[in-house]
Amino acid sequence: MRIISGKYKGKKLLGDNIKGTRPTMDRIKESLFGMIQNKIKNSTCLDLFAGSGSLGLEAISNGASTCYFVDNNKIVIDVLNKNLNEVENATIINSDYSKALFMFKEKNIKFDIIFLDPPYKYGLINPAIEKIIEYDLLSENGIIVCEYEEEEIYCDLEIIKEKKYGSKNIRIYQN
Repeated sequence: MRIISGKYKGKKLLGDNIKGTRPTMDRIKESLFGMIQNKIKNSTCLDLFAGSGSLGLEAISNGASTCYFVDNNKIVIDVLNKNLNEVENATIINSDYSKALFMFKEKNIKFDIIFLDPPYKYGLINPAIEKIIEYDLLSENGIIVCEYEEEEIYCDLEIIKEKKYGSKNIRIYQN
């Protein structure tokens, strides 16, 4: 597992063997970032359910001004600290996703890009999107990038891109 493009291209990432996580494959990540490339430069990003931090790191590598990485798994936090070593503009938050989203609301932080790639089969995308909308965490033209398998997603945001990769799906919503 590695960063595939930008400033940190080729940087190896740890975390492909953490129980309960499944890193985004390089070919999916490459396609995904091709879909959002015009949104990344100088953006404020959130990698919710960060895991190895692969998606947020790719965004920073490609010009995002900052990225917050949220996860509540202690092992994941240790891996994130190693993966983010020497990476600028990254903040790790060890918290449950709903508490972290509330904290962003309290601090009035808005995001241009939010990556939602929660553990599959827990039905976390819909509750996360509901909180993001309720707390008004997306910037005016902000996007939410969802990676999922079978979960049905319900929200009032506009779907701007959608792609299927075997059993994995990518859906991008815009505010």
